[in-house]
Amino acid sequence: MPDRNRRAALHGRPRTKPRTRSPLDPPTSFKVIRAVFLTLLAGFVALPVYVMAASSLKPLKDVAGEFRWIPSGLTIRPYIDIWHTVPLAKYFVNSLIVAGSATACSVVIAIFAAYGVSRYRFRGKRLFTVTVLSTQMFPGILFLLPLFLIFVNIGNTTGIALYGSRGGLILTYLTFSLPFSIWMLIGYFDSVPRELDEAATMDGCGPLGALFRVVIPAAVPGIVAVAVYAFMTAWGEVLFASVMTNDATRTLAVGLQGYSTQNDVYWNQIMAASLVVSIPIVAGFLLLQRYLVAGLTAGAVK
Repeated sequence: MPDRNRRAALHGRPRTKPRTRSPLDPPTSFKVIRAVFLTLLAGFVALPVYVMAASSLKPLKDVAGEFRWIPSGLTIRPYIDIWHTVPLAKYFVNSLIVAGSATACSVVIAIFAAYGVSRYRFRGKRLFTVTVLSTQMFPGILFLLPLFLIFVNIGNTTGIALYGSRGGLILTYLTFSLPFSIWMLIGYFDSVPRELDEAATMDGCGPLGALFRVVIPAAVPGIVAVAVYAFMTAWGEVLFASVMTNDATRTLAVGLQGYSTQNDVYWNQIMAASLVVSIPIVAGFLLLQRYLVAGLTAGAVK
């Protein structure tokens, strides 16, 4: 008997059992390989961010010349000039309005549509679900010319200016985010027990009362995941924003092109503006990461 166990027995304490290796524990070599791989992957991801941040703090002549890993001189002048070289504040407001409105409309419509499909039986239910999912099979560029012609014809016929307006861009982004949002929330609402709806009905709630008081609070992770997806889709989209907007309604994704002129390319300001533009997305993801992961996981399991 080892001395440690003998002393424990004399003092009336239980013997310590040697730690046995679980068959589920990965081998040491696998842990080393995993650590090396994750380190390389983290460096691969962080390297462009470092280059962007370092270039945004350099004068233009240093960025255009030979790249140095450690800048010789740092300046915050590019972060001041980005607001004057192009009307970045106006583009920022346009992006917030378009992305926020598209997200709100997508979430509200998807909640009602998914609740109806999940809780009620009606003719064409399966066809509706398949149609909603099949829209994700087509590349977005196929809808560019049809939407452009529809908006122009509506404007010429009714006088409602959709082309070149924020409203037209919001409708455009709804065509992409809404089908996926409905399909994802259908699977999430199906995972909420119907007994909760029946209990709410017995307590005097109608269908809308059961939706708002029972189903939506239970489906918050899925709704947050849908909202994040819709916002990111609208925030960083370039193709439709470059065609469907004008100087007054231009968004950030298109406005960044203004730092490149025929004579000069303000690389340091492009890097600074890119970092500023990415702040809302990164901050929102960090704040809602818990709900986003839970919503996507629940949808995948369903």
